[in-house]
Amino acid sequence: MNSTIAIELHGIDKSFGPVQALKDINALIAFGQLTGIVGPDGAGKTTLMRLMAALLRPDHGQLRVAGFDSQKQPEELHEVTGYMPQRFGLYEDLSVLENLRLYAELRAMEPSQQVARFERLLTFTRLAAFQHRLAGKLSGGMKQKLGLACALMGQPKVLLLDEPGVGVDPVSRQELWQMVEELIGQGMAVVWSTAYLDEAERCQNVLLLDAGKILFQGPPEQLTHKLQGRSLRIPVPHGQQRPRLTQVLARTDVCDGIIQGASIRVVLRSNPSADSLQSFDAEAQIVQPRFEDAFVDLLGGHPGGVSVLAEHLPNLPERREPTVSCSELSRHFGDFIAADRVNFSIHQGEIFGLLGPNGAGKSTTFRMLCGLLPASSGEARVMGFDLGRSGADAKRQLGYMAQKFSLYGMLSVRQNLDFSAGVYGHRGSVRRARVAEMIDIFQLGPYLARAPEELPLGIRQRLALACALMHRPSVLFLDEPTSGVDPLTRREFWTHMYGLVQKGVSILVTTHFMDEAEYCDRVALMYQSRVIALDTPDALKLKVATADMPDPSMEQAFIRLITNADQTRGAP
Repeated sequence: MNSTIAIELHGIDKSFGPVQALKDINALIAFGQLTGIVGPDGAGKTTLMRLMAALLRPDHGQLRVAGFDSQKQPEELHEVTGYMPQRFGLYEDLSVLENLRLYAELRAMEPSQQVARFERLLTFTRLAAFQHRLAGKLSGGMKQKLGLACALMGQPKVLLLDEPGVGVDPVSRQELWQMVEELIGQGMAVVWSTAYLDEAERCQNVLLLDAGKILFQGPPEQLTHKLQGRSLRIPVPHGQQRPRLTQVLARTDVCDGIIQGASIRVVLRSNPSADSLQSFDAEAQIVQPRFEDAFVDLLGGHPGGVSVLAEHLPNLPERREPTVSCSELSRHFGDFIAADRVNFSIHQGEIFGLLGPNGAGKSTTFRMLCGLLPASSGEARVMGFDLGRSGADAKRQLGYMAQKFSLYGMLSVRQNLDFSAGVYGHRGSVRRARVAEMIDIFQLGPYLARAPEELPLGIRQRLALACALMHRPSVLFLDEPTSGVDPLTRREFWTHMYGLVQKGVSILVTTHFMDEAEYCDRVALMYQSRVIALDTPDALKLKVATADMPDPSMEQAFIRLITNADQTRGAP
């Protein structure tokens, strides 16, 4: 075996009943490299990761990790690999240190070696100050760091990370990257499965899967290079981005389009003609393609710029007053201040983004505005109703899609839809019509008898959104609605959001996708329980622009604003 090869995959097939999850997978993964596994929902990413960890057996083919055959030598393979599953797999009622101790015992580590190993891992992950905190009380970023520490307990040669960036804010994600880069520098092979294509762009090698097959493998720039001259950025007058995007996506020569602040980013189909390029606005500029451009192009392009959902909804009556407002809104848990004098308002037909690191107070503020958590002080209003006095009236005006899938696992898809219609007071023929409408709009027909947990993530999100919109609310609250969802599904989701605001619906959304922050009309950035910045995406980027960074990304703006706040407050 070549000593530089960490993982060998030869003719790997894997099926689950009639569903073929992987078909004829052939790839080599090297030591000292970061390899990304990317693809849409249901592409086979997690199945491939579990095969590499010898938690599943292939139906056909051969898979070797660090020289060990996954079927003949699974125990030896386990000794040289570290695996961090997609879902938090640690014990939330144990402390950080107790989780480390448990993993050390599972690895049969000698007690005399444990103290030094724990100390090194706690230092490496910057969790030393939190070693006695329960895992369930950690922020999303800290949980991922603890998962990484446990995966590294046996000092593996190969590290398998299944979507470690999901639900993690940009600051914590940057810290995860720094730790992984240090491990690669030590010669470890790291495999990072992801739905975030900016993460894939940072990998040395990428396997792009779709429907269980490899569509591309190699350095990401090799695929991106094929799109030279096809990516454009078009400035658009304020407030015209959404209708302009719909127009652009209707063109047959356009493969993809998204909003970027006060402009739209467009990707043309292969071999664009000079006439095609000249037919855009005179201000259109050719820009460097991104891996996400190439990904969407390879998978056939944007799913479409017209929302069937919005076409079924009536226009809401015009309203001049804010649809959502909070004034000096605060929430205390004992001595801990989770939200501190939060102030903002949302107008009709506006998409308002609420951003911040894990633990900044976003979810607390969100839950108070939904009427799920009483405020300690201050005032919150939805459609003119005071949530402290008329909470039931306010709740009837809003739809809520929770951060964690919150529908009923013991009910089928159809039963969840029917239950949601009943909760919002629909009866008889109206109830049946609303349920049938949502089944048709979100194409849920093939899944009606299945439990929500059995569905691909993208389909689960469709179901959750259908239930949240069953009563046609005036205000929609979305708590990280696309976390872990692939770019094509995200585009479908945001097409619906654009259609809804055109009908007069107001949307409050929290997200860790900084590209999605660009889709918002205005953004509030929370940090340490307070709103530290509130403006349009472009204005926030302009605030942090420097001679060295004249055109910062939204992620760079996020990190710089957090850093500036720390410096102002004298934080370490």
